[in-house]
Amino acid sequence: MKDFRELIVWGKAHLLVKNIYSITKSFPREELFGLTSQLRRASNSIPTYIVEGCGRGSDADFKRFLQIAFGSASETEYLLLLTYELGYCNKEDYIKYHNELVEVKKLLPSFITKLNKTLK
Repeated sequence: MKDFRELIVWGKAHLLVKNIYSITKSFPREELFGLTSQLRRASNSIPTYIVEGCGRGSDADFKRFLQIAFGSASETEYLLLLTYELGYCNKEDYIKYHNELVEVKKLLPSFITKLNKTLK
């Protein structure tokens, strides 16, 4: 079992979630059960799947959960774009959080590739 707190990708994904929660506080009230909830859930899934994968018994299982986390990151990327285009966040915040997300999306495949080498 790996300690997820030691993983750089988890730390960056965790920070992203906290930032997403921060910006969604100012979303319109009518979006509470729509975009606010969906963006929070999608972003929250990224570090959650990393943690769940760490708790699995094999690198193959861990890899599968990292792939699912990547899917959640892609969903978050779209929802963040929609948030910006609807005017719910400013350009500076969008760029900052998008860059954080891109960094996570780069780290996940690198980690998956590393696990692939251990599986051979």
